[in-house]
Amino acid sequence: MDPRINQGIKSTLEGCGKEVFCLPSVRWDDGGRYLTAIPDDIPKNAVLLNLKSNYISNITRMNLEGLFKLEVLNLEKNWISQIDGEAFADLVELKVLILSINRLATLTENMFQGLSKLETLSLDWNQISFISPVALKKFSITRDIFPHLQSLDLRGWNGDIEWEVSNKTFLKSLTRLQMSETSLSFDVYRAILQTAYSLQELQMDNIQKWIDDDFIDVACKIPSLRTLNVSSSEIYTLKENMLQSCSHLTNLNLSFNNIKSMADNALQSMTQLRSLILQNNELSELPVAVQGLTTLEVYDLSINDISELYCPYFWNLTSLTILDLSHNHISYIFDCTLEFLYLKNNELINLFQGVFSNLSSLRYLNLDVRMCNNVEEGGLKGLYNLQFLFMQGDIYFYEHFSGLSKQSDNPFSNLPKLKNGLTSLDELSVLTSDVFLPIPNLIILDLSNNKLRSLDFLAEAKLSALRWLDVSNNELFVISETVIQSLLTMKYLDLSANLLTCECSNYGLIQWIQGSKQTQVVNAHQYTCSFPVSQRGNKFLDFGFDSCWIDAALLCFLFSSSLVMLTLLASFIYHFLRSHLTYTYYLFLAFLYDNKRRKKGIPHSYDAFVSYNVHDEAWVYGELLPELEGQQGWRLCLHHRDFEPGKPIVENITEAIYCSRKTICVISQHYLQSEWCSKEIQMASYRLFNEHKDVMIMVFLEDIPAKQLSPYFQIRSLVKKRSYLSWPQAVHHTGVFWQKIQQALKREENPADHRCLLTGYQRVIQ
Repeated sequence: MDPRINQGIKSTLEGCGKEVFCLPSVRWDDGGRYLTAIPDDIPKNAVLLNLKSNYISNITRMNLEGLFKLEVLNLEKNWISQIDGEAFADLVELKVLILSINRLATLTENMFQGLSKLETLSLDWNQISFISPVALKKFSITRDIFPHLQSLDLRGWNGDIEWEVSNKTFLKSLTRLQMSETSLSFDVYRAILQTAYSLQELQMDNIQKWIDDDFIDVACKIPSLRTLNVSSSEIYTLKENMLQSCSHLTNLNLSFNNIKSMADNALQSMTQLRSLILQNNELSELPVAVQGLTTLEVYDLSINDISELYCPYFWNLTSLTILDLSHNHISYIFDCTLEFLYLKNNELINLFQGVFSNLSSLRYLNLDVRMCNNVEEGGLKGLYNLQFLFMQGDIYFYEHFSGLSKQSDNPFSNLPKLKNGLTSLDELSVLTSDVFLPIPNLIILDLSNNKLRSLDFLAEAKLSALRWLDVSNNELFVISETVIQSLLTMKYLDLSANLLTCECSNYGLIQWIQGSKQTQVVNAHQYTCSFPVSQRGNKFLDFGFDSCWIDAALLCFLFSSSLVMLTLLASFIYHFLRSHLTYTYYLFLAFLYDNKRRKKGIPHSYDAFVSYNVHDEAWVYGELLPELEGQQGWRLCLHHRDFEPGKPIVENITEAIYCSRKTICVISQHYLQSEWCSKEIQMASYRLFNEHKDVMIMVFLEDIPAKQLSPYFQIRSLVKKRSYLSWPQAVHHTGVFWQKIQQALKREENPADHRCLLTGYQRVIQ
């Protein structure tokens, strides 16, 4: 049972104990006793009668005759399909009547006659198909039973209804009253309005026969009333005094009234009006009566016959922010400062350059125009704060969307703040990402009903804020993986009515649709295949991708075979070609560094780089360094002294060789066995052959037989072709030795002109 009904029963029996009989009143309980009719032995002083869960099918007046003190009657969960007229006539004290879960189909005219004190009537879970217009014809409140009632809906009230509210404070909380589609007498209307003294919003229609009886005047005398809707009332002319009492209104709706004219001072008293709806009338020009409404914020003139719009009309409407002029016959727009502009279904033929140049405050623009067929370059210029743009029809500027030669050609280049929508662009077949670069904050994009065959433009459009995309009714075949990556942040996506292909190329799309928890792909389960012909009509998401994969066993065989071959090849290269590859690698590094140095024209930082093994460091620092730097004044580059800490060794070696004019190689047994020394002489050799200059000086610290040089191909080749210095043979003539090095450091001639410095070591290569 409804808890509110329980509360009504509780309050009715307040003071009665737990016993069945409460004197002088009685609580009679016959619930669940399989009764087929109301018992005739019910005490006449019964206050509560419970006949719930029986098999009673009809009620006559005799069944309840004489129960003048009954306050609660519970007939819930029976088979009641018939209640005779005046069956409850003797129940003059009845407050709660429960007829829920029965088989009532009709509420007759006098079914509830006599129930003048009824407060709660429960008829839920019946089969009611007809209610007599006068079955519930009296609205009577004698106590404050609705202290918190805020909204009252009386729509559909017709006929001779009685309204009786003994004290208007009983409706003190009522702020909203809906009386549309009613047909009552003027006296009833007036009685209703006079008791609703706290009313703030009143909605009515079809009051044409009471207009001359000052109905609006009666309504406007409610001091708290702020919103009045009297649409569809056939008000052809707004007369001078019709709204004189409505000075406190802030919202007035006069739509669907066929208004043709307004007195110039018809709205003079409405100094607080903020919203005026004149939609669907027959105004042929902007009404003068509105010009003085300085507080007006919303002005709806849609669906009228207005043909001209000029700014001086709006100069005094300093608070106006929303103007709706859709469905008129406007053919030209003048200067206006607005935030919302509706030009839907007007007769704008061309949008010339600068037509919106002074509408910098505009945030919403509806260009759903029937006749506009051309938007010139710069036609949207000046709309710097536009956030929502709605366009539909055969607007001819989509040719700008491809082959943009410069940013200024872009029709959206003047709309940097556009974000809340770009909708209903028609007849598009090609789009490029450049179109959307000026509008990165775009949230809503509607490209439905076009001829697009690809969404590749989205991949580079940088629309990171896009959340709503409609590309339904296009000619899309495949959605690539790149495009899918740009859709991952989408909240809403509509791909319906496209020519989707059920092939492996759309595997990523199907996987994403089935697995995405963030994006709502509208009606994806209803998408069908268009190609190939063998799949046409099948569900897109049911397409099997078994044919897209190679057999697992074959795949494993190919992978393992490739891995074995790769391992064998790597082993062969490492064993037989390692030295050659290493040599090639370092030559390549040297080549890159040399080109870089030549392009930048970097001068040499050192006279010579000394390549030596650490075991020969004593000779370098004890003999070579004092003589060449101390005595001769050359600037040498040495490993431990001049290499940059933290830099890779190979890079240090390369820079040392190419930042020095010459390279002095101090060769010994330890030098031949050193891997790093081998790399240094390889790079120096490459520079020698590349620059064709004498940039290399070889100094042998030991007598090394020719057979020991055989494994060292690079050094043996150099010794055969070039002269060198021998420290063991010059130990008794060190002056000549250092003089030869000095000459070599000074010389810049080509190696073809070079003559031997010392020839006494020829025996080591014989």
